[in-house]
Amino acid sequence: MTDVIADAGKRPGEDDIEASRAPLIDHLIELRSRLIKSMVAFIVLFFICFAGAKYIYNVLVMPYVWAVGGPEKARLIYTAPLEYLFTQIKIAAFGAGFFAFPVIATQIYKFVAPGLYKNERDAFRPYLFATPVFFVLGAAMVFFFAMPVLMQFSLGMQQAASIDQAGIELLPKVSEYLALIMTLIFAFGISFQLPVVLTLLGQAGIIDSQFLKEKRRYAIVFVFVVAAVLTPPDVISQLMLAIPMILLYELSVFSVRYVENKRAAKKAAEDAAA
Repeated sequence: MTDVIADAGKRPGEDDIEASRAPLIDHLIELRSRLIKSMVAFIVLFFICFAGAKYIYNVLVMPYVWAVGGPEKARLIYTAPLEYLFTQIKIAAFGAGFFAFPVIATQIYKFVAPGLYKNERDAFRPYLFATPVFFVLGAAMVFFFAMPVLMQFSLGMQQAASIDQAGIELLPKVSEYLALIMTLIFAFGISFQLPVVLTLLGQAGIIDSQFLKEKRRYAIVFVFVVAAVLTPPDVISQLMLAIPMILLYELSVFSVRYVENKRAAKKAAEDAAA
């Protein structure tokens, strides 16, 4: 009888957590195993990406090629003997981090999941898939829109040589171009997580759609501050990041409202069943 009362007081899924409890040393061993798997995935992909670094760079340089009007007109330079080599190493690290993310995220989830209730795991899993999707959307925004516009603007500032003025020509360095596009990809990719984060907070009950509506003005100011910090110090990059973030904030309002309606409908069904 006592066991029945004790079982009745447990939350759903609590038996799963009790069954998955392990001594501290077992958790540390598992953590080491997860870290080793993540590191192995990163190292393997690093060497694969390094072998194809030149091809990856040729893909990343496409926005500049589009802006100048074709590969025959695109010229990039390097001014130090090993600059292009170090650029390829950075490309390999960038590619390895990008392609290894699913493995790393899966290892993190598998380490944390035993400490979550079943309903919490089910609620968290969609966000695990949404995170890389929104990051890729941000990267695509950079590749197909932000970088071509920024390169076109930069090329428009060139000055033709004449009798009374010197010629000024844009000749991007391979390392500086890579640093620019990587900065923008990370800035947009991280910023595009805004709907994921706000929806997760809404599902946790920390915020609601009404709160987001009331704080919209402060959010817009915060968005422009974040855009100024994450992007290079030019107005064009900042605007190209700030405007999508504002739109994503509005999308988050609808997403949080959807979560609220779904929670309310579930509660109403439970009350009706009771």
